Amino acid sequence: MRVSELVRYSSGGLRGHRLRTALSLMGVMIGVTSVIILTSLGEGARLYVTGEFASLGSNLLIIVPGKTETAGATPFVSTAPNDLTVADARAMARQIPEIRLVAPVSLGTAPVRFGDRSRECPVIGTTNEVLEIRKLTMQVGRFLPADTRDAPICVIGAKIQRELFGTRNPLGEMVRVGDFRFRVIGVLAPRGTSIGVDMDEVVEVPVDTGLRLFNRTSLFRILAEVRSSRDMDVAKEKVTALLAERHGEEDVTVLTQDAVLSTFNQILAILTAALAGIATISLGVAGIGIMNVMLVSVSERTREIGLLKALGATGRQILSVFLIEAALISTAGGLLGVLAGLGGALLIRHFLPEFPAQPPVWAVAAAVGVSISVGILFGGLPARRASRLDPVEALMRKRG
Repeated sequence: MRVSELVRYSSGGLRGHRLRTALSLMGVMIGVTSVIILTSLGEGARLYVTGEFASLGSNLLIIVPGKTETAGATPFVSTAPNDLTVADARAMARQIPEIRLVAPVSLGTAPVRFGDRSRECPVIGTTNEVLEIRKLTMQVGRFLPADTRDAPICVIGAKIQRELFGTRNPLGEMVRVGDFRFRVIGVLAPRGTSIGVDMDEVVEVPVDTGLRLFNRTSLFRILAEVRSSRDMDVAKEKVTALLAERHGEEDVTVLTQDAVLSTFNQILAILTAALAGIATISLGVAGIGIMNVMLVSVSERTREIGLLKALGATGRQILSVFLIEAALISTAGGLLGVLAGLGGALLIRHFLPEFPAQPPVWAVAAAVGVSISVGILFGGLPARRASRLDPVEALMRKRG
């Protein structure tokens, strides 16, 4: 028998048992769909985090108060014995030539009021440099002036502007932030959420004012933009040495943007692989279903197998017939699973447009490859059993 005849004969056998074939095919399809959707979520998380860090700026150093230490296998950040101050940020800008821009950052949450409207929002204390470091743009007005570190002025996010002022022009209006009054000098262009903070909901004030507003002496972070990616390691060492000299000890943690992103990528890659492994279990279950269907098929078609052998069909040809049947089920199920999985990822992106869910190419290829392999592997036992049937005994055996 030619290959085309074997395929035609095998597909005819599957059409003769439509319900069992459909159930086996559905099992494979569900398994492949699970692999693709779960890996889409993992890959989407990786792409989302990468995009979030890219939105922070480029060639960025993040200086955090407190020294990261390790006890056994568990890292932790110790309490900083010294404040991270605006003076530290100014010293970095003045004494480290590899650094182009420095922006001190304070952070707190306070109610913002205008007239009878009020809402709680993050309040960021910073300087003019953060506008370029974070690649922010203005919708109207201007950002915090370069020579102002302590003044009753503020810049608000686009959502704050809509909720407090509606269609009214907010420029020049006075708002109350906590117990302080500020004059609005600008509105940020819509930006969305970045590293867990919705930039459309923030109020930005001069950094010294931000510290006084929340009665704090230490900054939340210092952001520093290095002139070139080649200077990142040198700049990091110089920042660490400078602050250790100013504080009398090494009590800050200097993070590079690439190092943090690399760590997240490693974690999310492991998560994606784990999700793929969990989903692959369902393909194993589908394979067992294929094996059961094929065993039943062999049992029901014993007399047919005996007749084929009596007409000259070899054991290898009988083996091929049942292996092709299993391969057809697993291949069709795998392809349908790919379509369903891609459709599921598309729905996720439709309802969560900010989350770039998409399966990695390796996951799609692996899912299809594993589904076909599972079909052939689990279809092998029934196929081998069919190929070894004695034709005389098979013809004499009763159906079933």
